[in-house]
Amino acid sequence: MKNIEDLIQKAVELQSNGLVTGQIADELNVSRETVTWLLTRSKKEVAAPAPKDISVNWSSIGKSATRLHYISLALCDMVLETLEKTNTEVDVVVGVAASGIPLASMMANELGADFALYHSRKGQDVVQPGHKGTISRNFGSVAGKNCVIVDDVITTGSTTMEVIEQLREMGAKPRAVVVLVDKKGADMIANVPIQSLVRIVRLD
Repeated sequence: MKNIEDLIQKAVELQSNGLVTGQIADELNVSRETVTWLLTRSKKEVAAPAPKDISVNWSSIGKSATRLHYISLALCDMVLETLEKTNTEVDVVVGVAASGIPLASMMANELGADFALYHSRKGQDVVQPGHKGTISRNFGSVAGKNCVIVDDVITTGSTTMEVIEQLREMGAKPRAVVVLVDKKGADMIANVPIQSLVRIVRLD
């Protein structure tokens, strides 16, 4: 129960610092539904049963540039293995802000590829219908290029799907998705293979 109380406290703290639900979900590596439940629970309101979710804390990796480097090498190895099957080269590594950025930049360096940055629409308090995330103009271009998408955790797959759709609309070719932890347990999203260091499987 202490872990739940810690998560509630962290969610409330992040909200008081101005983060919106999607950003809190990213920071705690849980779903938006779980964030809503945590914030409701913090107010001592009668809450619905806890959603089926798993919080992922990878701060022991994130606080060390050395560990991030080693993890990025492992992710590069998985990307190369995936792309070898189709004899495809990596042109651009796309880091999903914010947690995918450190790994993606290290991977781009290792793979000799460009680096691009994707800002998800999750960072907005209210997502307007048809509103999309964006590829930052300050980094690499993706049009016509083979792209590998890098994030820390896949929870529902909605952000990954958003990135894939946006890349395709820009004329890019998403070839693989690599993450530290896959909580969704899918082999593919929108016909793009997913590779993860850890896959969480719920036994119901």
